[in-house]
Amino acid sequence: MISWENIEVQGRKFSAVTVRLPKTTLLTISNHVGYIMCGALDVNLLNEKLADRKIIAGRAVGVKTIEELLEAPLESVTTEAEAFGIVAGMRGVEALLKMK
Repeated sequence: MISWENIEVQGRKFSAVTVRLPKTTLLTISNHVGYIMCGALDVNLLNEKLADRKIIAGRAVGVKTIEELLEAPLESVTTEAEAFGIVAGMRGVEALLKMK
């Protein structure tokens, strides 16, 4: 099952998507600049193989809901995300607010 909803973070709009799969759930919150995602995100792939795309993204592990993704510290971020001031350890909500 796939669910999608619009959410607001301090007045800013984002899209939140939940994909329920057997034995796992994929979570992502995005806007036109970048996204944060659950542990399924391969940050190394984005930094190494897809570096030319300059993807702004962060990864949080151990999250099971959109609410948890917002509050969890990011375990890793892309090089491009770092250029926006997004760093590992930052809560998801804080990272999203830097994506402007």
